[in-house]
Amino acid sequence: MKTRSIANLLAAAVLSVSFGVTHAQSSDAAPAATEKTEKKQERAANHTLAKHVRSALYKTKGLVSSGITVLAKDGVVSLTGTVPEQGQIDLAGKAAQSVSGVTSVTNNVELAIKN
Repeated sequence: MKTRSIANLLAAAVLSVSFGVTHAQSSDAAPAATEKTEKKQERAANHTLAKHVRSALYKTKGLVSSGITVLAKDGVVSLTGTVPEQGQIDLAGKAAQSVSGVTSVTNNVELAIKN
């Protein structure tokens, strides 16, 4: 009888420890999964914003946007590349700034050198 009680106590202790470990593992995995999902959503939002800026550049009259590269991160947009005329540099910056979700624009567009 005494042996059976000790065996039951040991079994209960093992179950308690294994449940605690399993519980700790599942709660540790949740923040990692949430962080991964958040990063994925952030990348998607950045991609969408860059796409909207490229669209605005394309639709801007008097702007040749084919030489402009657009990068976006957390509302900050960077423009790089070249345009054929000086006036198009400011035009590109203004078009990018007009897009909803853009908080600031770094305009590194340069005048293309003619050969």
